[in-house]
Amino acid sequence: MLQILKYFLFALLVVHSALGQNKYTISGTIKDAKTGETMIGVTVRVKELPNTGTTCNEYGFYSLTLPQGTYTIAASLIGYDTKETQVILTSNQKLDLLILENTALLAEVVVKATSDNDKITNPTMGVEKLSIKEINNIPALMGERDPLKIMQLLPGIKSAGEGNSGFNVRGGNADQNLILLDEAPVYNASHLLGFFSTFNADAIKDLSIYKGGMPAQYGGRLSSVLDVKMNDGNNQDYYVGGGIGLISSRLSVEGPLQKDKSSFLITGRRTYADAFLKLSSDPDINQNTLYFYDLNAKMNYTFSDKNRLYLSGYFGRDKFGLGDLFGIDWGNATGTLRWNHLFSEKLFSNTSLIYSNYDYSVSIANGSNEFNLSSSIKDFNLKQEFSYFPNPKNAMRFGVNFIHHTLSPRNRIANAPNSSVNNTSEPNRTALENAAFFSNKWQPSSQFSMEYGLRITSFLTLDSAQSQTHYFNVEPRLSVAYIASPSLSVKGSYTRNVQNLHLLTNSNASSPTDRWLMSTAQIKPEIADQVSFGIFKNLYNNAYELSTEVYYKTMKNQIDYKDGADLTYNDQIESQLLFGQGRAYGIEFLIRKNSGKLTGWVGYALSRTEKQIDGINQGQWYAAKQDRTHDLSVVGVYRLSNKWTFSGTWVYNTGNAVTFPTGKYRIDDAVVFQYSERNGYRMPDYHRLDLGATLKFNKRKHFDSDLSFGIYNAYGRANPWAINFEENGDATEVQRVSLFKYVPYITYNFKF
Repeated sequence: MLQILKYFLFALLVVHSALGQNKYTISGTIKDAKTGETMIGVTVRVKELPNTGTTCNEYGFYSLTLPQGTYTIAASLIGYDTKETQVILTSNQKLDLLILENTALLAEVVVKATSDNDKITNPTMGVEKLSIKEINNIPALMGERDPLKIMQLLPGIKSAGEGNSGFNVRGGNADQNLILLDEAPVYNASHLLGFFSTFNADAIKDLSIYKGGMPAQYGGRLSSVLDVKMNDGNNQDYYVGGGIGLISSRLSVEGPLQKDKSSFLITGRRTYADAFLKLSSDPDINQNTLYFYDLNAKMNYTFSDKNRLYLSGYFGRDKFGLGDLFGIDWGNATGTLRWNHLFSEKLFSNTSLIYSNYDYSVSIANGSNEFNLSSSIKDFNLKQEFSYFPNPKNAMRFGVNFIHHTLSPRNRIANAPNSSVNNTSEPNRTALENAAFFSNKWQPSSQFSMEYGLRITSFLTLDSAQSQTHYFNVEPRLSVAYIASPSLSVKGSYTRNVQNLHLLTNSNASSPTDRWLMSTAQIKPEIADQVSFGIFKNLYNNAYELSTEVYYKTMKNQIDYKDGADLTYNDQIESQLLFGQGRAYGIEFLIRKNSGKLTGWVGYALSRTEKQIDGINQGQWYAAKQDRTHDLSVVGVYRLSNKWTFSGTWVYNTGNAVTFPTGKYRIDDAVVFQYSERNGYRMPDYHRLDLGATLKFNKRKHFDSDLSFGIYNAYGRANPWAINFEENGDATEVQRVSLFKYVPYITYNFKF
């Protein structure tokens, strides 16, 4: 497979070399003039050739091949001054560009994280980007500036539950989202049982989420890719920043190790809810534990114009305990070592060695049921990727990826000699997941662009010769755009994705103790095919964006549980599973206002997600637990002055599909509930209003600060988090459990 790809790419290089012999190449890196940070997604255009241009990659590298002549090169990005440089092109040239933040423009434009007409010209569909400045202005639960919460306000991306950082994309389960932090997969992106995400906004440079039409370099999940890039650190000056809130505080430090050549970034965050618990005189409260902490760190070093090294990592833990009765401890650790190398003006290389580990431990002391439960999943990942720019009409990416998975299933150890729980220790499961990929973004004319690609994957279990299983899959990708005018385009895409790691959960939101399983002879890879079409329109000089996307997705080898399945104590978990097919379809609308004092968006999705599995509901189609018919969000940010910014969000969605009891009977004086169809009922509809404000204090010479405050769930809607059925004598009572009403917050942010 790799040999064929090698010869194919070699032929492409030869052909394009022959075609470009009478042309020359301008290439270089684009950076922020103030911080030295490499930029992402900057548009580079040739003013003398209106239809000629490119976009820098995620490392700031760009390349343009042009005929000999004199040109004006213009680099532009929303929120920055356009940088124009005149070039006399008589040979290959290296041209690094520094672009300066436009503070006057930022006073109005806060929503966009891409160029003005990127949604029109980019053939990729279902991709959304958010700027960190936008995230900082939108109110969130308990004042935490949480990127995942903001992502859930976009159409097609649905929250997994009240306050939860888990999300569902176009009908997919929460485990069907590939979450990357500097290329390292994050298996549980949540703190405090989902009320906060693992991502500290102070450490983040760029966030992109792909709902469909994802490029071929991504794989391993069915529904989406959330690609998060960390800041490199300022290589011009030292800065300290942070924030102090009601429930948590954070601190960040960045600066140059060697000016213009290297820099570092360290950010930390911790909650102190446990400190307040200790203040109580009630032993049922002061002996409990509830907190999380996380740490992001990154450094980079530029050895030469052609070589740069990055080292980044993340470490976070959560601890939650109820005295000596119950305790849970879980966390993620990631590490990424990357080497950027420039082989030529047209060929850019990124080599990454990636580590990821997620583990949890649960202790239970309940009478004779005293035991510890633990599990982990660990990856070692080697990725080699190339970017090749043969000419202004083509931008290629190709490479290989090797991942070694080690899954430690659920191990159970009794804590007491008389414990009624048996010890279990399942052997580790290991597998090798390999991939080769190729894609090309091709623009043959000013009215037509496309991105096509192919991903070839292999999954091999390594447990023993008797149980080895091998799966081989081909995943084609295609996105096409017809650009009818500079402000209107029509797009279509087809994407196939394959997933070999599966999360078993019987709740709408993921839990730290949910179980990961690998594909085996019985559990086959999940496969999804998605077709989508869309219309994209910009109005009033790109001040407004309008888009409509429709999609239809089929899913094979979907997993659900038998009726009455025991997921906690059953060690033969595969015996509790059933397999079938799924489908998801819908239409999404988005209206965004990008400039002026008032910015924001309105998003709406009308969708269905269903499954058909033999053994459930007599083999009929039924609603998946994450199915929601209507999902509406309204987001507004109003910049009253240079000091005051006000914001608000309002969300509404149909309740999740749930299974409620339809009857009951007694066995030995114990009440047993009887259930009918799976997911045949609905939770009540959900809606909520959040309001926030930011007061920016006068900037001193070396000190900048602001105060953010607001209220989550401003009109006190008692949205149901769970509905329980409890026995009270001969009667059954329905108890509606709600989590948050009128949650105020205040946070002081500073930087010096």
